[in-house]
Amino acid sequence: MDTILTGLLYIAMLAVVVVLAFGIINLYRGDEKARSRSNKLMRLRVVLQFSAIVLIVVIFLVRENFGG
Repeated sequence: MDTILTGLLYIAMLAVVVVLAFGIINLYRGDEKARSRSNKLMRLRVVLQFSAIVLIVVIFLVRENFGG
């Protein structure tokens, strides 16, 4: 169980980095939809960061309760 959660955490952290990179790249685009896209990417990044934090808390709880 612990290894599955740790793998999910790595995937969530990688997703945060990818969305952050897309957001930075989007800053340098000059098209008219860039602002809307930046807003959507920022919201997605916040959701992914929240999920990564929740996974960290769950991992700590599992390790504390089950000695993983």
